Amino acid sequence: MADTVRDLAQRLGQQAEAVCRHYLSAGRREGRYWLVGDVRNTPGRSMFVRLKESAKGPAGKWTDAATGEHGDLLDVIRESCGLLVFKDVADEARSFLSLPHPEPEPGPRSRTQSAPTGSPEAARRLFTMSQPISRTLVETYLRNRGITALHGAGSLRFHPRCYYRPDEHSPTETWPAMIASVTDLSGHLTGAHRTWLDPGGFTEATLGKAPIDTPRRALGDLLGHAVRFGVAGEVMAAGEGIETMLSLRRVLPTMPMVAALSAAHLSAILFPDTLRRLYIARDDDPAGDRAMATLIDRAQEDGIESIVISPRLGDFNEDLRLLGIDVLRAASRIQIATQDVARFMELTA
Repeated sequence: MADTVRDLAQRLGQQAEAVCRHYLSAGRREGRYWLVGDVRNTPGRSMFVRLKESAKGPAGKWTDAATGEHGDLLDVIRESCGLLVFKDVADEARSFLSLPHPEPEPGPRSRTQSAPTGSPEAARRLFTMSQPISRTLVETYLRNRGITALHGAGSLRFHPRCYYRPDEHSPTETWPAMIASVTDLSGHLTGAHRTWLDPGGFTEATLGKAPIDTPRRALGDLLGHAVRFGVAGEVMAAGEGIETMLSLRRVLPTMPMVAALSAAHLSAILFPDTLRRLYIARDDDPAGDRAMATLIDRAQEDGIESIVISPRLGDFNEDLRLLGIDVLRAASRIQIATQDVARFMELTA
């Protein structure tokens, strides 16, 4: 098997640019590299694939500067196609290379093991099976909520038919959904969050969410982890909801941010070792106040400066939708440190 893997990787490397154009179509060539957002074909520039062999290594090797992930073109095929077992990856690679498929080996046929419901593995499979949000209902949903700054949003994906079961006694339904990856500080996926969407479009009553009892649910290991936008360094903003943090990102587009998905999980987020200043984007409710107080205490114990940013209404998406981006920008500007205004704030619409 090792020889087969090595041979396929080498053959793919000989056609590295063609592989990238086919499986990483959201990217583009720049010099000797193919640049794209990540191995799952998200638009962006943080991942680079070597197209020609050089002193630095063989063609086809790639590194994601944002997450530290690295691999070869077999990994690209696996992740971009959402494949789960190596046989399927090898079959796809052989089809691309127009190679014959090997005869099956004798013995019992291997079967794909189902992941336990609600487990991190189930979350990983769900995220892998989803697609980038560009030109999908997710992009429409977010834009209808005033969120147009979607750079660095590789943690969000779209699933056109995501299972939803109201309760254990009800039949399973399918709805389109926004899928968000929950990751730890090293970028390892530990969970996923689902926001089921209304295929009929946006209304003020539902704000674009599906007309079901619980349009938001999470699975996997969430405690301490978060949905991440950007890579945190010395400064980071943290809040509850995905839409809340993406709204704040409209006026602070280069500040790394995390969405913890609930007040309880916000109070328990883990701090990067590099963090020196934490902006707490609070929701204006009792649960948000409790999370804010806990985070302030924890940050103080770790020698991290904490600064609270408060919305004028219930949360920052309400501010963006109902008051407008100029009001959100002005209100945020007076709440952040002076040195961070020039560093992170977008001063014009």
